Order: sequence, then structure tokens, then C-alpha cells
Amino acid sequence: MALAAASAAHGQARTVLGTTADGTRVESIQLRDGSGMQATVLTLGAALHSLQVPDRDGAYADVLLADGTLQATLDKPQYFGATVGRFANRIAAGRFSLDGHTYQVPTNDGPNSLHGGSRGFDKVVWDVVEAKADHVTLRHVSADGEQGFPGTLTVTATYTLQGNGRLLVEYRATTDAPTIVNLSNHAYWNLSGEGSGTAMEHELTIPASTYTPVDATLIPTGVLQPVEGTAFDFRTAKPIGRDLRRGDEPQLLHGHGYDHNWVISRSPSKELREVARVHDPRSGRVMTLLSTQPGLQFYSGNFLDGSTVGKSGSVYRQGDAIALEPQLFPDTPNQPAFGSSRLDPGQTYLNRIVYQFSTDRDAPARR
Repeated sequence: MALAAASAAHGQARTVLGTTADGTRVESIQLRDGSGMQATVLTLGAALHSLQVPDRDGAYADVLLADGTLQATLDKPQYFGATVGRFANRIAAGRFSLDGHTYQVPTNDGPNSLHGGSRGFDKVVWDVVEAKADHVTLRHVSADGEQGFPGTLTVTATYTLQGNGRLLVEYRATTDAPTIVNLSNHAYWNLSGEGSGTAMEHELTIPASTYTPVDATLIPTGVLQPVEGTAFDFRTAKPIGRDLRRGDEPQLLHGHGYDHNWVISRSPSKELREVARVHDPRSGRVMTLLSTQPGLQFYSGNFLDGSTVGKSGSVYRQGDAIALEPQLFPDTPNQPAFGSSRLDPGQTYLNRIVYQFSTDRDAPARR
């Protein structure tokens, strides 16, 4: 991205990238942990914009896809690294009920609402609450009625480089009236490096015995389907592309690939637990994903269509990255069997996500 101005405080670089259409300034904030790993976070969408990670030979590369310019993001938002909410994933018909009242939110994905509607949290500029060398906390206050959601929701997103190849992302939210909330990060990962081509050779493990099949509009049917014997079985590591073209899997047709929720558990956990592991045979990089959330949305980059020029000047095509989003199950507000997405005054919503990096020369990082 073009740099307009730069400043440094507490050993941290903060760069003004430009402004939105209404004149709001957008900043990039660089994080370092002293080990060589570096990250940048944008105030637009509280987005993780880049992450430098070493390969098996110690060579660093950025493993995140993102637009090449700020204007490209403003013109065609695609959730690259963004914080998504107020409700991540889909709500059927953009409608839900709470305490006997029905709420309507924008339908921006066919007949359904996706990632908070037409102006979700990915499209607003967040305020910087605290910025230090190795961490940054951003805040957004979503007003009562914004995008049709009830209650004033105060959300914070904290990114922390913790050393030893570890990035912690922590989402918290409080409300002044009953509402629903589901927050996650929508990073697009390619462990071979941004602009390096396909990620379909990455080997993925998801420790889940069931997933939630969807209808033609990608809304869960309500069934918890066993993964055994299907293309959705990632309990043992396998290349992502191995079963991607199976003609006997109608579910792969609905999303033009994988765009489904895996059932890690039936409720959130107080402790971090492993929800996925990705190994890239080319670079040797390994990413172990930990979270407190019960669901994991896995998306295989199905709609990267060659119309986006990324940070390195390369064009992004289908399958060039994957997204792994720990969260509540899609359409939870309309499907009580999935649990609850309700947040009341006095409660605090929490989603903790850890991206732990190692290489195949090391023992896998687990917790």
C-alpha cells in the first residue's frame, strides 16, 4: 500500500495509508516481538494485513493475502484479514427474533445476511485504544439499530505477538441491551507465501467428527452430519484439493468448494483448544489454530476469480488461499439446537484465537 505519512512510538511504526470517502484516516500499525516475526494491522476493519513467518530454512515470507492498495479495498471489500461481525457468517433471510421481537438486517449474500450485513465491522474504521511494540487494541462502538441489530455493542480487537511463533487475537464485546454477537477473523492464508499460487496442496487437519451441511444458499440445514466417508473428513491430515472435485458430494457444489462449518464442540470453551492444523509441504511452515469457539468455518478460496491484484502484484485465483474462522455455528440465532448467540447487559462476549507457527523440522506446536 502507498505510504502517505509515518510516525513511530514505543518502537512501533504507524503509517497513514489514506482516507475513506468521508475523510476518515486509515492507519497501518506494525507489530514486532523481537524474534523476527512481524505483523501489520489496519484500522479499517481491524484487519490483519500481513504476517511475516519463517519457513523450514529460516526465510521469512508474508503468509496473508490482501489487496495491493487501500483504494482497492474500499472499492471491492473482500474481508481480507478483517474482523467480521456483528454476526460473522450467515443469518437466513437476514432475520432473527429476540424476546418476541423480529429484527431485519441487510441481505448482502443472495437472500441471506453475511458477516454483519452490507456495512459490517470490516467496513468501518476502528479507533486505536492502545498501541505498543508487540500489541495493539482497537475499538468500535456499534450503535443501537446499526445494520438493524439491537443494542449498542462495544467491541475490542487485540492483536498480540507473544513470541515463539505465536499470534493471539482476542475479541471482546459488551452491550447495553439484549443482542446477538458472533465475531471472527477472516484471514486468507497461504503458507507458501502471498502471491505464490495455489494453497490446495496444503495439508489440513480438523479434529471434528461432524459438520453442518447447507442448502443451496449456504444456510445450515440443522443436521449434524458425520464426516466419516465424505470429502469433509479432515480428522487425518490430507491435501485440501484431494477431494475438492468429487462429483458424488453435492455439498461441494453449493459453495463451489468448501465453505462449511465443522463442529468442534457443542458450546464455547473457557480454555483454548486446537481447532485446525495446516502444513505446507513446500515451505515446511505449520500453522496450528487454537480457539475457544465451538465451530470452525473452513473456506477454500472458491470465489477468488482473477480480478484481484494482491500486495506483491500477483493476481489471486481460485484456491490461492484458505480461510479458517473460529466462531459460533452459522444461523445460530434461528437454530436453537446450535446453541445461543445472545449477549445480555453485564455479560462479556469473548473469542480468543491463537495462530501458532512452527515448521516441519520442529515438533508440532500443540496445547
